[in-house]
Amino acid sequence: MSSYLVNENQIGIRIDVFVSECCEVTRNAAQKLVENENVSVSGKAVAKNYKLRAGDIVDVTIPPPQELEAVPQNIPIDIVYEDDCLLVVNKPKGMVVHPAAGNPDGTLVNALMYHCAGRLSSINGVIRPGIVHRIDKNTSGLLMVAKTDEAHNFLAEQIKEHSFKREYVAVICGRFKEQFGTIDAPIGRHPIDRKKMCVTDKNSKHAVTHYETIEEYPKYSLVKFRLETGRTHQIRVHCAHFGHPILGDDVYGKPIKDFEGQCLHAKKLGFIHPKTNELMEFDSEIPQYFKKILSKLRDDKSV
Repeated sequence: MSSYLVNENQIGIRIDVFVSECCEVTRNAAQKLVENENVSVSGKAVAKNYKLRAGDIVDVTIPPPQELEAVPQNIPIDIVYEDDCLLVVNKPKGMVVHPAAGNPDGTLVNALMYHCAGRLSSINGVIRPGIVHRIDKNTSGLLMVAKTDEAHNFLAEQIKEHSFKREYVAVICGRFKEQFGTIDAPIGRHPIDRKKMCVTDKNSKHAVTHYETIEEYPKYSLVKFRLETGRTHQIRVHCAHFGHPILGDDVYGKPIKDFEGQCLHAKKLGFIHPKTNELMEFDSEIPQYFKKILSKLRDDKSV
């Protein structure tokens, strides 16, 4: 349990806001802590809209994380390629890659465990077996999975050395000044909203994204992106930071009415095979939801 004495500058602040800032958790997580009576003020439980007073002592107990266990589930998946040490899948928009709080099952990992009969690399533990790299829930496209630890290490090294090819296509708001370019800006956790990432020099990691504009429309552009590094939400954060958020991105950009997820698709994947040392490249077709939006943009209709 952690205790905090309210100072003069904190008088009048809502308890959920206070807990969010002091404990570095999201506002939603702070509200759940209050609702579950893991937060007390001067020894008493309070409502999440309670406003702090002078002399208040706030006690916060963070419960231990819930143990998650990935179990095999017979969920259809689009397998582009498979052999004894790896497979490449085409993940649909809306599917979570691995179990986490709020998504305990129905994920790609659950489907992979069923399909591969549990034969997946163990390097990332029981919740993320086989997962060498990830793409967001609402991003569609190619994902490579390792079946053995040896393959996992071999492929992870290529990502580290920036020789692992990952190309995306996206619709962004507005247009870049130059047709070709590179975004070199460090990415770290957002200082207030801990679920978000941002461009920052504080506690950040080097992040580089290369881009090429493919088509331009009155208010939007179709752009190809190549990742040099692979930070969380990298393309989405880089685009939003420079004023061109991805269309449909309800976290960093401009959501679309009656549409869930962003117009971002992992189109190409390339790597050296762990056993044969052969260069392997895969290209996935832009999905139907993406094509429909492009058709509207080309017809100069509002989205």
